[in-house]
Amino acid sequence: MISVIGPGVIDVLAGAVDDKILSRVSSPMDFVEISFGGDALNEAVVLSRLGKQVQWISKVGDDEAGRRVLNYAEENNLSVEGVKVAAGMATGISIALVDRSGERRFLTSSKCTMRNFEAADILPHVDHMAEIVSFASLFISYSLDVAAMESIFRRIKASGRTLAIDMKPPKNGETLEDLSGLLPCVDYFFPNESELATLTGSDDVHNNIEALLSHGLKCAVVKRGGNGCIIATNSLQIEVPACPVDKVIDTTGAGDCFAAGFLWALSEGLSLVDCGRFACAVASCSVEEVGAVAGVKSLEQVMQRYKLF
Repeated sequence: MISVIGPGVIDVLAGAVDDKILSRVSSPMDFVEISFGGDALNEAVVLSRLGKQVQWISKVGDDEAGRRVLNYAEENNLSVEGVKVAAGMATGISIALVDRSGERRFLTSSKCTMRNFEAADILPHVDHMAEIVSFASLFISYSLDVAAMESIFRRIKASGRTLAIDMKPPKNGETLEDLSGLLPCVDYFFPNESELATLTGSDDVHNNIEALLSHGLKCAVVKRGGNGCIIATNSLQIEVPACPVDKVIDTTGAGDCFAAGFLWALSEGLSLVDCGRFACAVASCSVEEVGAVAGVKSLEQVMQRYKLF
């Protein structure tokens, strides 16, 4: 089993948009779809579709959106005993505007469960977590500051578990120095290039990776979109190319699918380079359909692509 910590939301996806979208009263779209998302929910669902048992730890509101999210999680065979239903709080609904290259911009609420996920929603479950734990996003919640995340990570690592984390752009200008207390607790960190640059203030990805490792991180796995990924520890650095795709339709959730693929491969005992290759194969399936995880169907589908890649 793998434990995944973080939000689940309803996504409303619309595209393709252009840079004049806000100057028009109405714009016909190629697609407008309702889906499910949130970093952790995306990861958890993909891991389940790849055949893993998954414990999802999260919080939703006691509302129609929350009930739909929970139903979706259960339909995808996730264990939801660790999901808190919060009265008086709205479940997150995210609006994703997708441009013609598949890139997206999000509109979210600052008052929803996603932005108010807190340590008290996580700590009671630590003793029952799996051997591999994924904290799907640093900076996803206003209620989880660096000190709170550090306390959670220390509890998880004290129990001997493997901890992987991903991130969103910092909410309060946090830098790499602010993370110096929590990075030594982390086994695998999955930022993309631009997210990592927000922490360091530099666009040099190789220097940024060295900075992460010098702050105590064990393994950096930097997502590079169409350029694949870089995997680095203190003793090695590997560049893994992206898996070829027919056409990029929507990149929503591709990073989450990548992380899920990496963790699946890690749990199967694959080497770091093969973890990266498998992760890229999963992400390549994701971007070929609208929606965060719609393109990832099964382990057999991903394996066919992985073996040819």
